[in-house]
Amino acid sequence: MKKVKAFVMPALGIFFLLVVWEVLARMEIWPEYVLPKASDVAKYLWDSTLSSDLPSAVWVTLKRLLLGYGIGLLVGIPLGLLCARVKFFQNSLGTLALGLQALPSVCWVPLAIIWFGQTENALLFVVLMGTVWSLILGTQHGVANIPPIYIRAARTMGSHGLKMWGTVILPAAFPNIVGGMKQGWAFAWRSLMAAEIYVTILTGFGVGQLLHYGRELNNMTQVIGIMIVVVIIGLLADKILFSPWERMLRRRWGMDIPSGG
Repeated sequence: MKKVKAFVMPALGIFFLLVVWEVLARMEIWPEYVLPKASDVAKYLWDSTLSSDLPSAVWVTLKRLLLGYGIGLLVGIPLGLLCARVKFFQNSLGTLALGLQALPSVCWVPLAIIWFGQTENALLFVVLMGTVWSLILGTQHGVANIPPIYIRAARTMGSHGLKMWGTVILPAAFPNIVGGMKQGWAFAWRSLMAAEIYVTILTGFGVGQLLHYGRELNNMTQVIGIMIVVVIIGLLADKILFSPWERMLRRRWGMDIPSGG
């Protein structure tokens, strides 16, 4: 019952907003080029899905996203562990990561185009730059905030080196590492959207490029429709990839709050 309620309530809220949107648009309170009717946006999404234009663009974008994010994980987490345990890297690479994380993702696009041209490598570079700094900081924060008593107790029981990392440090830091992974995914998604708007690759049109072409053609129906697709993909990624991990970690660490009644 709780799961059904958790699904029904947001669905009803979204349905209400769509009805209000449709009614106000039909009253012609604003021009159609400002905000089209919800039914027109739904028709665009349906037609572009049947023509395979939208599914193809989503698949191209997801492949780019998963590749860039995967490389970010392989680079960011080890560097974050290094920053957490070695003072030199904490003061140098950790400080650099803190500064570059605040840099908007779109700032990497001109650099990527100059270095790599209008290629897949340019998109991959922007996604990587949007991902790796959050992962470094999340991992560093997770390891640095392990209660010292865990380390002392493990050493007392003879745990050192790789055994200490595998049985104490990484499990204790994992909740914060997952938080960094979630934040890194969000930055990767935003970075890719910014990159696809500016980098045009004839061999594969992504969701960001459809958004860009909608703006170029003054097709507000396409612009709003693609924005909705971007939001839906972001929500699905959170529900499928990260929410199960977070629930598992809360149960493992006894952080679930029982409901009253």
